[in-house]
Amino acid sequence: MNPLSGVFGEAWELYKGHWRHFMAIALVVFIVLALVGILLAWLLGWLGVIIGVFASIAGTFWLQGALIQAVSDVRDGRADLSVSETFGKVRPKLGTIIVAGVLLGLAIAIGFLLLIIPGLYLLTIWIAVIPAIVLEDRGIGEAFGRSRELVRGHGWNVFGVIVLTFLILIGVGIAIGLVLSPLDEWLASLIQQIVWNTIVTPFVVAVWALVYYRLKGREETEATPAPEHEPAA
Repeated sequence: MNPLSGVFGEAWELYKGHWRHFMAIALVVFIVLALVGILLAWLLGWLGVIIGVFASIAGTFWLQGALIQAVSDVRDGRADLSVSETFGKVRPKLGTIIVAGVLLGLAIAIGFLLLIIPGLYLLTIWIAVIPAIVLEDRGIGEAFGRSRELVRGHGWNVFGVIVLTFLILIGVGIAIGLVLSPLDEWLASLIQQIVWNTIVTPFVVAVWALVYYRLKGREETEATPAPEHEPAA
């Protein structure tokens, strides 16, 4: 049985029930990164722009970690943590998240340059790296190994989720582009960036966080010994 069956539907229900909470978290990161980028560019010129790009990359993984924590929080049907408390839970692991995320991104990017397939393979086996850091407090090396351990035996199912996610993102991107096409290019780009960061990203993170929970649940089920039957009287 596919442990990831219905994961998009579950993620959608979770997203619909808590979209304000998810969007608030995403909006905080987006505003902080935008202000930091503007300030760096104003103070340092082109050097500030370059530093701002690296800050934006780090911020992407900060957002991913916070959203994974938020998904974990609301799986019982309610948000027990406020936005600030969610960021507070992630803050001690932020360095580990950023370093692991950069390594992950570099490896997958190189894999995509090598005819795409290696990149998809690495993305598949390492889909649970950031959840392992956030939810299991794993170190960098441990998180990569833990993700591969969870995915083992379910690689094609995870791969299917990743491909479907990309197809959804492409479809959403085309739809947004068509809606914004009458606007000036700079304004359309700004609005698309806001929509992407605050609306689309939380749903994608919710899907991939639930992939982690589904795989972890299957692992626990498989590890539970079957009850022994008492001998007949």
